[in-house]
Amino acid sequence: MERVHTDVPHLIAPQLFEVGGIEAVREEIFGPVLQVCRFKGDPMAVIERINALGYGLTLGIQTRIDSRAQALAAAARVGNVYVNRNMIGAVVGVQPFGGEGLSGTGPKAGGPHYLLRFCAEQTLTINTTAAGGNVALFV
Repeated sequence: MERVHTDVPHLIAPQLFEVGGIEAVREEIFGPVLQVCRFKGDPMAVIERINALGYGLTLGIQTRIDSRAQALAAAARVGNVYVNRNMIGAVVGVQPFGGEGLSGTGPKAGGPHYLLRFCAEQTLTINTTAAGGNVALFV
């Protein structure tokens, strides 16, 4: 990996890398970096290979076929799927941002239902008459 030097300290210029295959991706890289892997054949097989890596932060899908986008998004084990758009820019309070597997445990930056992610509702109902209780005593 060749580093691009800038005059600004602690700044890494955006980088694009073509990798030989999906299995060549051994770790997550954070920053202005895009890893590109070319493929031929069944896109669903590509999603299966991506899922096998264990990482699942963000996936970008470019397709003009809506049913394909829906099927691939449903099969992908990732926190965020972007279809035909920029892959960055989750807006706090509007959409959640977080990954799956080795990439995290779910939404981090909020979203309309963020608070509910911390709640665990439980209901306990007991039929006292089934245990021989006297319902008349409750009156």
